[in-house]
Amino acid sequence: MPAAPCRAAGRRHKVRVTVLGTGAMGAGVAQSLLREGHDVTVWNRSRDRALPLAEHGATVADDPGAAVADAEVVLLTLFDTDAVVDILEQAAGEAPEDAVWVQSSTVGVAGTETVVQIAAKYGITLVEAMMLGTKAPAEQGKLTMLAAGPAETLDRIDPVLDAIGVKTVRAGDQVGQATALKLAANAWIASITAATGQSLAIAQALGIDPALFLEAIDGSASDSAYAHTKGESLLKGEFPAQFALDGLRKDIGLITDAARSAGVSTTLLDALGRVYADASAAGHGGDDIAAVGTAFQADHGQPDRAQG
Repeated sequence: MPAAPCRAAGRRHKVRVTVLGTGAMGAGVAQSLLREGHDVTVWNRSRDRALPLAEHGATVADDPGAAVADAEVVLLTLFDTDAVVDILEQAAGEAPEDAVWVQSSTVGVAGTETVVQIAAKYGITLVEAMMLGTKAPAEQGKLTMLAAGPAETLDRIDPVLDAIGVKTVRAGDQVGQATALKLAANAWIASITAATGQSLAIAQALGIDPALFLEAIDGSASDSAYAHTKGESLLKGEFPAQFALDGLRKDIGLITDAARSAGVSTTLLDALGRVYADASAAGHGGDDIAAVGTAFQADHGQPDRAQG
């Protein structure tokens, strides 16, 4: 039976939420939670990255244990499996027994299995709520949340998910099912972003204004809002990070591992891994994923619009 989108209505009571990890996504999520009136505590390994949230009303904790001491909901918005495991080991025993821990870090299939084992070791109530979107939607409360776990536990965190997303898709009742859906979604994001860059590069190399590619697909069956967003960034040669290229490179590796273990061909994923690696090697690892398009350009420079 296909999973259906669901979004709770009218459940807006105040929740004590701790956000562990205030990178681009974690900071944006914390801002959205504060805007909706929740009681937010934040922690980040580099404390300076968390401090600006104090100006918005967040409590900045000195360590993970102190951060979760009074939490009803704990959001894990960290980079990789090692970071999630490390924080669980540090903070698990410090949170209230009835706290719900929400795994929102993209750690792949094997990483999720490890996190589930750690949670079981400490008796943690664990669910998933993966975030589909980038920095701006996180700040605006416009993410799509991909959730998995027992329905009654997900119901408890609906006020939190409603504050940071425009909808929640429940992928199933087992932790790991939302990760599977997130990997599928990020494969699409990696593909469409790279394909946009390739088409712009082809148009330019063949002597026409690459912006005409975006005009050609506009409003057609093949159109994509994402192609326009990332394509315009590439045309301008400006890549402020909404989703850092090296972060997606990490995810492509996780997706490739999952696909290979499940018997799915990795031909396209292998090619994506190479082109994102090329862009990273050229110095774009910290830039937005739109910078992958630079790897297709004949001169590896920025696209100049053809004249006349």
